Amino acid sequence: MDKTRKIGILTGGGDCPGLNAVIRGAVECCLNAGVHVYGLYDGWRGALTGEGKYLSYDDVEEIQTKGGTILGTSRTNVMNMAGGAETVRARMQQLGLEGLIAIGGDDTLGVANKLRKMGLNMIGVPKTIDNDLSCTDVTFGFDTATNIAMECIDRLHTTAESHSRCIVVECMGRHTGHIALHAGLAANAHLILIPEYPKTFREISDFVKSRHVLGKKYTIIVVAEGFEFADTSENDESIGVDAFGNKLLLTKDLAKNLADMIEKDVRSDDTLPDDCKSFECRYVVLGHIQRGGAPTCADRVLGFRLGVKAGQLATMHEYGNMVALSGNEIVAADLDRAVTERKLVSPELYSAAELIFR
Repeated sequence: MDKTRKIGILTGGGDCPGLNAVIRGAVECCLNAGVHVYGLYDGWRGALTGEGKYLSYDDVEEIQTKGGTILGTSRTNVMNMAGGAETVRARMQQLGLEGLIAIGGDDTLGVANKLRKMGLNMIGVPKTIDNDLSCTDVTFGFDTATNIAMECIDRLHTTAESHSRCIVVECMGRHTGHIALHAGLAANAHLILIPEYPKTFREISDFVKSRHVLGKKYTIIVVAEGFEFADTSENDESIGVDAFGNKLLLTKDLAKNLADMIEKDVRSDDTLPDDCKSFECRYVVLGHIQRGGAPTCADRVLGFRLGVKAGQLATMHEYGNMVALSGNEIVAADLDRAVTERKLVSPELYSAAELIFR
């Protein structure tokens, strides 16, 4: 095996439906071309330690049906460690790996891009249920996450209506509101709150009150975890940053705080009917449910195709690229641009969704 070409593959950041499909696509393509693939365990942590195994056809058979990642993952940031990048370089040389396929979101691919600029051979595969990476039309995992969120919101309509309640449903989306908007729109949410288009608390509460006055006794509000009020004085201060410098969000409290604020405001409004004195607003945080479990058909196929393309680039020594979906084609994209530009919800799409906010 010493004279055989070898590449590494890793999965970093949060788990995502479709990761195993990518792994299978890359491994099948590379093995078919005579290139061995070393699976590094637990993301960039494995690139530091070298822990992992060579993946065979048997190892990847049928894994596209499973959620999570057979390689494990972590949020290790080698660029924040003294000598981290050089350790990765040395470990790759020790293992005889000519390059790495890094599957991850902006943090994981950001590390890959920095290592690329230091002369290491890297290929990126965009992964995030948030669908906020640029240079690709859709990221795998997004379809699964939105379908799960949609089903949960669908189910909440009946209990909200039965009890004449307002329910605040929190979806994932640290920087963008793609999941919240798509799932909320599909599931007939009455109001959707996302980071790209902030609103004041007064706008939100008045919206709930207006529905009640019109005889609409229940309200479903879908909110992305990164949403902040337009009036910055209403927002909680950050509680710090993670290993990649991202602001830590009060995710466990966002939906709860918003629900509590709405309930208090509605109950204390003397201009509303007497039945509002017992008005209830509850909250549900979907959390990790959105990215757990088996991927949809769309994510299995997209993930596999992206993996195959990454394998093809590796076998052809075309490093320094990210694979992406453009229309219905899988193409090579600019890795540097992909990690420096964030894909936001378009004004056109949010304006269309606002037509149902009533």
